[in-house]
Amino acid sequence: MQNTQKKLKTERIILGIDPGTTVMGFGMISVTGKTLQLILMDELILNKYDSHSLRLKKIFERTLQLIDEFHPDELAIEAPFFGKNVQSMLKLGRAQGVAMAAGLYREVPITEYLPKKVKMAITGNGNASKEQVAAMLKRLLNISVLPTKLDATDGLAVAVCHYFNNGNDQTKKKYGSWKSFINDNPKRIK
Repeated sequence: MQNTQKKLKTERIILGIDPGTTVMGFGMISVTGKTLQLILMDELILNKYDSHSLRLKKIFERTLQLIDEFHPDELAIEAPFFGKNVQSMLKLGRAQGVAMAAGLYREVPITEYLPKKVKMAITGNGNASKEQVAAMLKRLLNISVLPTKLDATDGLAVAVCHYFNNGNDQTKKKYGSWKSFINDNPKRIK
């Protein structure tokens, strides 16, 4: 019995999310010691919903569903990148915020990772293509068949990046509760 309890304490589950308002990719891994095992990878297709608000609601609901079903110990999420299209950035930021809100609602610690950091952690190249990231994940996790769309592998890559970084991204802040987020971001709250 004590051996089983000790083993359970060393296992952790990491949920990785690549937020988006058209497609949200997600992946989940189990980590036991230094062994990674794929639990799932999939995507939430959102472009079938006309309303941006409804898409955000679906992101929140799916993230909560994943948390309630698999009980991840940590949530890793890709941070929005800064592009020239302000509207796209705002929508992506909202998608990320809603997924983070679901994690915070269930008190799952969250860590953000920049896209280049994720690519660097998986391939050793911060400018790697989605295909290169997917191919490396296929090898790392012994995945037999990759999905046709690569949003799912992008979400999985965030979870694996989190593992490789031991949950510590020095460029981003970790939040374990709404209170810690609010305390660190008073200007973002109105």
